[in-house]
Amino acid sequence: MHDFRSLRFLALFRGLFTKFGIDFDAMQKILQVKLTMDERRVPTIFQGNNKKKEGNHFLKSLWVYGLYGLILIPFILLGENYIFQMGIVFAMVMFIVMTSMISDFSSVLLDIRDKNILDTKPISGRTLSAAKMMHVGIYMTYVTGAFAVLPLIISVFKHGPLFGLTFLAGLLFTMLFIVVLTALLYLFVLRFFDGERLKDIINYVQILLSVGVIVGYQVFIRSFEFIDLDVVYSFAWWHFAIPPLWFGALFEVVLHQNYSTYMIGFALLAVIVPIISIYCYARLMPAFERNLEKLLSDTRKRKKKWNGLDELWAKVICRGNEERIFFRFAALMMKQEREFKLKVYPGLGMGLVFPFIFIFNELRDKTITEVSLGKSFLFIYFCNLLIPTIIHMLQFSGNYKGGWIFKAAPIQQLSSIYSGTLKAFLVKLYVPVFLLLSIAFTWTFGVRIIPDLFAILLVGIVQSLITYKLINNETFPFSRSFEFAQSTGGAKIIISSLLIGVFVIAHLLLGAVKFGLYVYIAILFVAVVVGWRVVFPKRRTTVKW
Repeated sequence: MHDFRSLRFLALFRGLFTKFGIDFDAMQKILQVKLTMDERRVPTIFQGNNKKKEGNHFLKSLWVYGLYGLILIPFILLGENYIFQMGIVFAMVMFIVMTSMISDFSSVLLDIRDKNILDTKPISGRTLSAAKMMHVGIYMTYVTGAFAVLPLIISVFKHGPLFGLTFLAGLLFTMLFIVVLTALLYLFVLRFFDGERLKDIINYVQILLSVGVIVGYQVFIRSFEFIDLDVVYSFAWWHFAIPPLWFGALFEVVLHQNYSTYMIGFALLAVIVPIISIYCYARLMPAFERNLEKLLSDTRKRKKKWNGLDELWAKVICRGNEERIFFRFAALMMKQEREFKLKVYPGLGMGLVFPFIFIFNELRDKTITEVSLGKSFLFIYFCNLLIPTIIHMLQFSGNYKGGWIFKAAPIQQLSSIYSGTLKAFLVKLYVPVFLLLSIAFTWTFGVRIIPDLFAILLVGIVQSLITYKLINNETFPFSRSFEFAQSTGGAKIIISSLLIGVFVIAHLLLGAVKFGLYVYIAILFVAVVVGWRVVFPKRRTTVKW
């Protein structure tokens, strides 16, 4: 096994771990095994290459976070209004770290697969929880580092070494705060729920966390007033509940010597809250491990769920028996597999919230009547941002080893596997979100936008077809491990997301011409019919795993 640099760095804090009652040597061995296993995880057939490729595939995907990090640079170069510009920077950092924590690393904190092995050894629950926390912390350090390393370097050249050190300290405290806060929230949920209900509640908490991060970012922006291109901060007591302001205040106190009471209060919260959170979690580690055992139990009697709506959809939109079978299969997987829901449902929450956020931004300068007469309903296009990510996730499953059944079953038309799965995605995930938004937007803008909404729905289907061909092209659904979700498809997801802008421009141009919208709808309808036949032809094809 490798001698990891991250473990050598942790060894510098051996005394601190020991003080909290953690067996550092045991924790180090557990982490060494986990990190080694992370590097060895490779599929049997890796994208058509018969050679096994070793290496940590998550680390290979960090360039995407580095690309996202470029959006921080303009705010660092903006000037010296640190409470504003660095508050925005840390709001973005928190958004990226929190969403990554929820979608990619919650499963590590809640992992119970190694309990049968480790519980038979003389290892305390506190040590096991610390190993999980450090495992997550190592990867969150990679994410935060990839996202912020370029802005950090530029900040040193622009504002000096003291700014860079303050930025680095803020990033460290932000990461600790988010990781520990998430763990404490899961501990609270584990304490009061059990069995199947617990597993459902965890999914709901993850969705609410994702939506909460977005809403919190909007609340932060509203803490400032824009007067003649200048940004003015107006203090209010409830601003103490906005973490990005804490970290922005660090720069005001350290660099501008702004010792006003509320600035010092913000800065103290940025340092003290993460430290107190770590202390509380350290004391509660054994309880966390004990409560994790509830995930193994099922205290409710299972009732056969009514799937009549799925059956109705299968009969209405599927062309043959095989397609109906795979529609039902995919719908069931989307409904029941929690690891899939953990990865996907937070994105659904974001797709539902984003259009409303832009409408609320419009209401800052206009009345509801003025907004209802404009074109702001086109913000519903932001709902389509969820399409590329979720279609990419249709390849993956926690039970991916059962994918051999696709090769063994006597399937006549392989295209029915893919078309049935995509239809299940549209019916079970995309259309419900779109309908909720459509109802709200119709109430706001009136029935005049119904043709526009129909056009946007057709755009969603067309974009789904293009995205599927671009990303999942003939890959069996639910047949790959989630371990590889981060290492593939990043650039293609970005390209597919940019397609939304093309459709919005086409909608605006044709919508400005008399009867142009109806021409647009007709073109999209033909594109859906023809595109479906092109993407899912009725013939046997060679399938890539």
